[in-house]
Amino acid sequence: MDLSELDYDLPRELVAQHPATRRDGSRLLVYDRSSGAIRHRAFAELPDELDGELVVVNDTKVVPARIPIEAPRGEVLLLERIEGDLWEGLARPTRRLKPGRRYGPVELLEHLGEGRWRLRLDGEPLGAPPLPPYITAPLDDPGRYQTVYAQEPGSAAAPTAGLHFTRELLARLDVERVTLHVGLDTFRPVTAERLEEHTIHGERYVVAPTAWTRIRSAERVLAVGTTSVRVLETLSRGGPLEGRTELFVTPGFEFARVDALLTNFHLPRSTLLALVMAFAGVEETRRLYRLAVEERYRFYSFGDAMLLL
Repeated sequence: MDLSELDYDLPRELVAQHPATRRDGSRLLVYDRSSGAIRHRAFAELPDELDGELVVVNDTKVVPARIPIEAPRGEVLLLERIEGDLWEGLARPTRRLKPGRRYGPVELLEHLGEGRWRLRLDGEPLGAPPLPPYITAPLDDPGRYQTVYAQEPGSAAAPTAGLHFTRELLARLDVERVTLHVGLDTFRPVTAERLEEHTIHGERYVVAPTAWTRIRSAERVLAVGTTSVRVLETLSRGGPLEGRTELFVTPGFEFARVDALLTNFHLPRSTLLALVMAFAGVEETRRLYRLAVEERYRFYSFGDAMLLL
């Protein structure tokens, strides 16, 4: 698949800079794959669109991972705790940074390439929320970049499809949890000319045995977000209940456990958009994205959502 097939035109003003006033006040574009029907709903109406699906959420918790450094002026973005005080992270400006040097609470140990470093951090992360670079407006409440069910600290980015849920809405659904800690792969853009040439570094996940028993036996499963998809499809292919997944979902992929998908609108040239195309179809996804632009849906992390049935 050529990288250009993951492109689409998006007016800049449709990139959401703030979350909706109410989490479940965002819009929901519903697409029924079997009939081709499209409906425009409010996210609070999600239960009315479901028919007994087991709703699987990713309960990872975002760490305050964006740590500023002064000389040279830049920052470290923590990606993953390796062990104890050892982490992997992104640091900039990489060309002006030196291994073995301390930058505030961070000691850079080894440059791993592509701006990634192995590093030592003093204490626990005490930085800012790791908002993506396309969000330039300040976030008044850092809690809005966490899901209401976030439990296990370890992510460098929020599983954004879950940001729309309130506790009251969750109480109307049959919910099960998995954990995947969002790292570099989830938000790193594809730079290879062909999608198949892109390299996946992998992300850590864990699923309780009782949770997998419920998920495996459910009649229908709704995965909340692309991260949940990767966990469920990894386990359905014989993966262990705890480990790392390097599963790369691209068009042509055969889904074994995910029957419906709830997701936000993703960046062009991203692995997340490729996953949505694999689930809904390439041309169907393009059509839905064009419609979302025409209908002035809000895009990306703080934007609206899409339900693929």
